[in-house]
Amino acid sequence: MRRPPDIDPAAEFQRTTGGERYGVDEPASTGPGISPSTARRILDMVVSVMALVLLWPLLATLMIVVRIDCPGPSLYRQVRVGQGGRRFTLYKLRTMQVDHSGPEITTPSDPRVTRVGAFLRRTSLDELPQLVNVLRGQMTLVGPRPETLVLAKRYPVEYRWIFNHRPGVTGPCQTRCRDRTQLPPGIIDIEYYYLCYLLPQRVALDEWYLRQPTLRHTMQMLWDTAWHLAGRPLRPLR
Repeated sequence: MRRPPDIDPAAEFQRTTGGERYGVDEPASTGPGISPSTARRILDMVVSVMALVLLWPLLATLMIVVRIDCPGPSLYRQVRVGQGGRRFTLYKLRTMQVDHSGPEITTPSDPRVTRVGAFLRRTSLDELPQLVNVLRGQMTLVGPRPETLVLAKRYPVEYRWIFNHRPGVTGPCQTRCRDRTQLPPGIIDIEYYYLCYLLPQRVALDEWYLRQPTLRHTMQMLWDTAWHLAGRPLRPLR
């Protein structure tokens, strides 16, 4: 299978669309009241503020534990591709050793992952700082995975429409198609496998939600995320 070419997400978005929305998009409001996109933004702000206020003691404790377990900063910052191909800095709790390079995709046996980092990844607690990105409007609670710049440049053209949408903390692909459970052992080029085999599955799941990103579907995805983190099996998407 041919390796996908490198692209600049922001430049490609402007070149192919002139900055206009394309592909799957949010439905317009068909009656009185607020639009689905406005309702989702209000939900984003309310939930992110409440969660940060309630969970700051836990977040502060985890930041201390991260530094004790492995010297280095508590927060991990990385440039990701946001809506319209625009770049933003994503925040996570650091789960890997400092100054250890490697592939963009992390496997369960990746030696860069610290002892505490493995726990944070397994429980998704490393994602808590992304609530700041949600509050800033760079991310939303439910949406596509915020892709790294390196991988986004290699997206096949038929999947680049995903950059038209604001990335999410969670979503159908984050709960049903996680890297650590989908990557088989013995893969030599992990990034190539991700782009050619996992990416089509991820985009198909995201498309299911993005065709109807209503408040009801958003709440369903948030409930599914809580159910998933509790270790319960998820029902098929309908």
